[in-house]
Order: sequence, then structure tokens, then C-alpha cells
Amino acid sequence: MKKQRRTFSTEFKHDAASLILDQGYSFSEASRAVDVHENTLRNWTQQLTSERGGGTPSSKALTAEQQRIQEFEAKVDRLEREKTILKKATALLMSEDLKYIR
Repeated sequence: MKKQRRTFSTEFKHDAASLILDQGYSFSEASRAVDVHENTLRNWTQQLTSERGGGTPSSKALTAEQQRIQEFEAKVDRLEREKTILKKATALLMSEDLKYIR
């Protein structure tokens, strides 16, 4: 039987990584305390360190600032797609108008 994969909230990941970065826990102590594999905790800690240094994560952000940046990037992408659609629609309508003028 296949073991079901656990999922963790960004708050949980942030708090778990903070045990190491801010409270001085070792990776083994923190992994036992939060019941997460040590390698997983290392990944979260690396991500949090990177985000605190201004790095943009490729996965879901752990810090509030990076979460806001990801939200803004998603909004810009959506607006760019909408702009492209509007340009195409305008071009199509203009070509239709030209048919009736001639």
C-alpha cells in the first residue's frame, strides 16, 4: 500500500525552519520536534534563508514579502494575457469594420 504524502502549510514550514535559524535548534532536534524528515527541514531552511536574503523562490514562498511578490507577479502575468487578448480582439474588430467600409 502506498503511503500518502503529507502536505504542510507555508506557516508550518516557516515556523519549522525558524526553529533552526532563529531559536538555535539542530536539524535533528527540530526534525524530531515537528515530525518531519531532516532533509525536508533542510530544504525549508535553505528556502527561508534565501528568501530572507531577497531571493525569489521557485515554489510557494515562506515569507510574507515573497508571498506578496508572487501574488503581484501572478497578477502581472494575468494582466499581460488579458492585454494580448484585447489587442487581438481589437485587430479582429478593425478588420471586420474594414470589410463593411469597402
